[in-house]
Amino acid sequence: MTSGDYIEVTISLEPFSRENAEITEALLSDLPYESFIIDDPSEGAPLADLKAYIPKEKYDARLLRLVLSGLDFKISFLAKLIPQEDWNKSWESEFEPIVVEGKVTVRAPRHKGLPRTRFNLVIEPNNAFGTGHHETTFMVIQAMLRHEDEIRGQVVMDMGCGTGVLGILAAKMHAAHVYAIDISPQAAQSAYDNARINRVGKHIECYCGDASLLQAGKYGSLLANIHRNIIITDLRTYARSLRRGGLLVCSGFYTSDSPAVIQEASLQGIELLESTSRENWACLTFRKAL
Repeated sequence: MTSGDYIEVTISLEPFSRENAEITEALLSDLPYESFIIDDPSEGAPLADLKAYIPKEKYDARLLRLVLSGLDFKISFLAKLIPQEDWNKSWESEFEPIVVEGKVTVRAPRHKGLPRTRFNLVIEPNNAFGTGHHETTFMVIQAMLRHEDEIRGQVVMDMGCGTGVLGILAAKMHAAHVYAIDISPQAAQSAYDNARINRVGKHIECYCGDASLLQAGKYGSLLANIHRNIIITDLRTYARSLRRGGLLVCSGFYTSDSPAVIQEASLQGIELLESTSRENWACLTFRKAL
């Protein structure tokens, strides 16, 4: 049983550059780190570093030191415990409402007096990641709005669901049924709880696991807001799990990573429909060949 506590690892890079931060993040994504934040001083951050988050029970300082030792730039790191209660308070105090195209609002329970939109989502943090990178969430929601007619009445998969935002929106768009999967048990529980807060609990099933669970069904749309390496590794499984003509919306990676994702998708018979970007983050929408 896990405690629900996380370790925040602050990694200092010398010299700092976004490229060096992305290289480090890619290395750590092969370990059980679940979320990353790059504090880039060129974007107004007070310090230049990379923050990585991992469940306390999975943190291994020696393994981290070994992985980072292979880089050709200087790195130091500092780890600290973030108890579940502290993470929840921090998340909710910093999370601002997201309003997408005047049609979708994503807010925490403390946000009051907001104008109502067509789709209104209330999200409790419950120690789950999934709404920290607002740019990726924003773009996937935009893509869902563009393809709302194709989501309605279809079986939808929210892969790497985090707090369940995308799956909940799909349910509110009247998807026939929604499945939500996350490798973190805290995230799967969070998505389950948030689905009920938003009164769509009967339409969403939440599971803890990885892409191997996808093979149990076929989906009309698959949403994957996760790291590039995971998406590329799992694209073959995504392709097998999608119905012919089904949609795949991918985000969670930088625009510089898009060519690698597009190339692998093409090899799996998934064609690019559209590409959008926001603050150097990318969102790609594909369709499986008929």
